[in-house]
Amino acid sequence: MAQKLKIGIIGATGYTGAELARILLDHPLAELKYLTSTSFAGQDINEIYPFLRPRFSHKLTEYKAGDTAGLDVVFIALPHGHSMRIVPELLANKSRVIDLGADFRFADLALYEKTYQPHTAPEWNKKAVYGLPELNRAKIKEASLVANPGCYVTAATLALKPIVDNLKFVSDSIIIDAKSGLSGAGRALRQDTHFLEVYSNFSAYKIGAHRHQPEIEQNLGGLRVTFTPHLLPVNRGIFATIYVKLSEKLKKENALAALNNAYKDEPFVKIVENPPVLKDVVGSNYCLISPVVNDDRLVLISALDNLIKGASGQAAQNMNIMFGLDERLGLERLALNP
Repeated sequence: MAQKLKIGIIGATGYTGAELARILLDHPLAELKYLTSTSFAGQDINEIYPFLRPRFSHKLTEYKAGDTAGLDVVFIALPHGHSMRIVPELLANKSRVIDLGADFRFADLALYEKTYQPHTAPEWNKKAVYGLPELNRAKIKEASLVANPGCYVTAATLALKPIVDNLKFVSDSIIIDAKSGLSGAGRALRQDTHFLEVYSNFSAYKIGAHRHQPEIEQNLGGLRVTFTPHLLPVNRGIFATIYVKLSEKLKKENALAALNNAYKDEPFVKIVENPPVLKDVVGSNYCLISPVVNDDRLVLISALDNLIKGASGQAAQNMNIMFGLDERLGLERLALNP
């Protein structure tokens, strides 16, 4: 058996950090050695998340750069804007880094700064590798710093990339109507994510101004898209309905062929004949994609778990690739049912 990887999670008590801990506890070659939290330093993580208690106990600490020496890989699960300040010192300690935030996702630094804020580590932004395994596997394998994609972005990019690369379509016609479970909003308390605001309700938000739109457009080679996110009154999941006007009439077989050719060897992207529902993916690292064609109109359904394939599961998948492991290790759980 190969030697276990020594792992740190910075920001272990957010939803993505805790989900990452849950996933890595099932990984046969992962050893959680260092977990940080600003809000809960000094407490055991299983006091914050009792679901971990049967199998895991670890005292949370405040992050200190020197404490990461000797770790093989450090995951950063912090709000956007924090990673760029600590990535240089993590890499100086010889750890490889997987950032679940947005700080290193943009090849164009000006676009990042327009979308988020000024960047303080531009030299590392140039060296970061975008962590969508299905598009960047070879580069991820050699990377010191991987930028994990966003959840909406993963669902949209995986569905659209084979289509825009292989089929003729009308420019500016792409509409992405996407819905997220409430965990996508994070753990911090906010009025608009309060139970009484969300329960039995359904709403669009950040219309035309969501930070994931330019990230999607980057992945599609600069194509403009119309992206509208919605908040579902469920815990988990991304369900994207994507509309594309084609330049010519096609059959469903053409769209299926483009998708199947792109993903035939991919362990976690599955092309299905019948449109998936959210429960087909929740609890798993799978993304299910289904096309429907009506002459020159293409509808793509793309579904995944926002905390797993849309965040922590994809981060663990990237770790496996970086260290030459079987990509599926720790990630082959099926969706929850019912």
